[in-house]
Amino acid sequence: MADAASADTSTHSTSARRRVGLLVTCLVDLMRPSVGFAAAKLLEDAGCSVGVPRQACCGQPAYNSGDRKTTREIAAQVIEAFAPYDYVVVPSGSCAGMLKVHYPRLFRNDPNWLPKAEAFAAKTFELVSFLVDVLGVTGVAASYEGSVTYHDACSGLRELGVKAQPRKLLATIDGLRLEEMREADVCCGFGGTFCVKYPAISNVIVGKKTENIAATGADVLLAGDLGCLMNMAGKLQREGRKIAARHVAEVLAGMTEVPPIGESRARRAQAEP
Repeated sequence: MADAASADTSTHSTSARRRVGLLVTCLVDLMRPSVGFAAAKLLEDAGCSVGVPRQACCGQPAYNSGDRKTTREIAAQVIEAFAPYDYVVVPSGSCAGMLKVHYPRLFRNDPNWLPKAEAFAAKTFELVSFLVDVLGVTGVAASYEGSVTYHDACSGLRELGVKAQPRKLLATIDGLRLEEMREADVCCGFGGTFCVKYPAISNVIVGKKTENIAATGADVLLAGDLGCLMNMAGKLQREGRKIAARHVAEVLAGMTEVPPIGESRARRAQAEP
């Protein structure tokens, strides 16, 4: 997905359309490209002209590991790559939080780069927040027969205030029933490098999360961060729970023909009656 360079995905006139640069994220690009295409569809349906400039990591792993020098080098590349766009939109609360909250902090002592970082942060948004809060989208035309539950990923919730927005749009999907889980806003145990540094603690945390997910009786788990979803999907599968996991963008865009996270088409076909 990220190799699409600066190609515009819109086939319509862009003269009066918002120019949105889609930061796909590493995990989406490498593990779940369907999320990137779903994000592009949602943005185009909302009247945006969507571009995908050449990109790499947002720098979050280096930043969380204390390597500020490398992170600043990465951040400078990202800021320059997205300079031509009116907005930067990210289908991930954690990556959007990195760009919007932490980039200005990286350059707080640099009088040359701080204004660029602040201007970049001001035009950066998490995907669903951008649709609802900036574009004023009040509903989607998708349909989905089944029950879902929603996990509020930490960075999107605490750094960007993403909570009501996905629920507002999910409520407009024909056939979808939202079953709220207990402690939906509690960490799933992923935390990026946290699950690598402290695997035993991470496993206990995600175990409590999957118990709450299962207790809802929902068929599908949704969230806005792929890292969290992969963590929870893996635990659900290891526990033998028949609960699928999807990025919320896929459901909002009506693009659920792709197998759930962690499932192949062959495995899905075998599971179906």
